[in-house]
Amino acid sequence: MLRRVFEHFTKSKNPNSPRYRMDMAKRICGHHVKYVTERIDNVDEVIGRSGGLNIKGDELLVFASADVLMRCKIADMEAAELLSKDGVVITAPDLEHDGRVRTVVVYYVYYR
Repeated sequence: MLRRVFEHFTKSKNPNSPRYRMDMAKRICGHHVKYVTERIDNVDEVIGRSGGLNIKGDELLVFASADVLMRCKIADMEAAELLSKDGVVITAPDLEHDGRVRTVVVYYVYYR
């Protein structure tokens, strides 16, 4: 309990800091993925369904459709949760696709 209070008051509020990015990665890690879209020319295209978000070392992996759709360094990613808290928007250089900067939107599975 005391640890949670301490972490709440000492968390980073700067989205460009490594600590904020690691906290965000830990917050979104472990969610089950309903589907993943990628923005290409201002059009969202579904690129994967049914998967998860995982942290492996210092990298975040977006896994869906039995494939790693995106693998990026946590220190290089920009992530923001959707206002509905139904998903997250991740922008980062993708290590799976030759370091090209990609923006993917990951939608979580909703459990009642």
